[in-house]
Amino acid sequence: MSWFCLHFWGQNASGLLIIAAYYDEIRESEQPEADRCSIYHSVIVNTSKEMMCYSDFPMPDHFPNYVNNSTLLQYFRLYAGHFNLFKHIHFQTTVRSVRQRPDFSNSGQWEVVTVDRDGREETHVFDGVLVCAGHYTQPIKPLSDFPGIDTFPGTIIHSWEYKDSDPYLGKRVVVIGIGNSGGDIAVELSRAQLLTFLSTRKGAWVIGRVVGRGLPLDMTMVRRVRYLIYGLLPHALVSLIWERIFNQRYDHKLYGLQILDQHVVINDDLPGRILLGDLAMKSNVQKFQGSMVFFDDGTVEEKIDAVILCTGYDYKFPFLPTSLSSGSDGDLKLYRRIFPPSLERPTLAILGLFQTKGAIMPAVELQARWASRVIAGLNHLPPAEKMVKSIEKDVQLAALQVDYIPYIDAIAKEVGVCPNIAWLLLKDPAVGLRVFFGPCSPYQFRLNGPGHWSGARQAILTQWDRVAKPMKTRSIPEPSSFSLFSWLGLSGGAALIFAFLAMQIFPLFLNSD
Repeated sequence: MSWFCLHFWGQNASGLLIIAAYYDEIRESEQPEADRCSIYHSVIVNTSKEMMCYSDFPMPDHFPNYVNNSTLLQYFRLYAGHFNLFKHIHFQTTVRSVRQRPDFSNSGQWEVVTVDRDGREETHVFDGVLVCAGHYTQPIKPLSDFPGIDTFPGTIIHSWEYKDSDPYLGKRVVVIGIGNSGGDIAVELSRAQLLTFLSTRKGAWVIGRVVGRGLPLDMTMVRRVRYLIYGLLPHALVSLIWERIFNQRYDHKLYGLQILDQHVVINDDLPGRILLGDLAMKSNVQKFQGSMVFFDDGTVEEKIDAVILCTGYDYKFPFLPTSLSSGSDGDLKLYRRIFPPSLERPTLAILGLFQTKGAIMPAVELQARWASRVIAGLNHLPPAEKMVKSIEKDVQLAALQVDYIPYIDAIAKEVGVCPNIAWLLLKDPAVGLRVFFGPCSPYQFRLNGPGHWSGARQAILTQWDRVAKPMKTRSIPEPSSFSLFSWLGLSGGAALIFAFLAMQIFPLFLNSD
């Protein structure tokens, strides 16, 4: 596997190893590499810069509110340079294996075998390991779910393999699956081909990145006060509220997007492409017969040239000991979606193995802050039995899904950095009000406690300035108060004169009869 290794060496030549996907450059190769994440050229993030940045390093104010993949890479480089991390990073290094040392029960150390870009194999010893490789490396291709697909003469790929719309110019394409990737790819294809069909089993709530008054979606929606209010209301009422919010822009049933669960897709252009007739919504694919595709609603589309499967991902970490996969199905069972409960010493953590309706980077950052403290012995985990019960409860609710603010607050409490709203309102109302009523931005978790940042308060107070900065590209003179009030005064005076004349003249006409 191609990962980069981030080594923080200790005085005893051990240290902390962070295994992460390699993003040293944006590659233009049309062929994705096995066991690695892959993105299409037009990818733009779904979370705004103020909500997704690292908690002690705001994105530059001139960056757009929603950055593309190249700009995000630039931000990572700025971050690594600012904190002097490049000297610790071993790019293009393959991790062959991560194994417990013979004295693991006492030392908690790991033996890690790596291979560098020149093929040299090395063995290292680390006090701790953080696995940050993500869960978008193993595409799921459920071909057996579609009878007759072996008779289809066109191309079939997974969204993991998709790069751009060039190979599909003038073709008829069926996109299966309406996640964020499915929506993006269907919209992009609809501008380049004869007709795009987007097949979905359950539909989705579709909402754009921009909401009321032109503000970023997550800065408006992801707020503590909202979570508090929704938590006090019956679930059915909350669902009704969200349904009205989602249907405010357009009727999902009319657009063929009527949903049977709570799945949300962020897409600015999908409804417009449907309205223009370049994109057609279809029900679930029933079967294939040559170049014909049959759908569950009885409709058939002929002369289909290509199929793109947007059917999700699986995850695996083959370099880890198989003993960590404690589930009967071979899945990793993790306490708080981080720690394997079976380890005698909690010196290995897996970060980012979850899904949430919010920015993932701040949540993973908090996971890393907690995990590093646990590995260092500054925090302690509960007994294994208690962790297993907590895992079973989490799995019953959702395999990978977590509620954003409750989850990050729970992790922040473990670290000792969860903001105390009542204390903030008393001591620093300007910040307290923004923390409670405003966006739940990452800076809140640097106000106090371990790793607090002196710039956190100012970052919170100026976050809306950074939202506005990239949009101020045209100078617009402010109207003078004199001219504005003069106009109001003149118009108001004219209205009074007209009303007075009307009262004097209309009775004359009435009396003339």
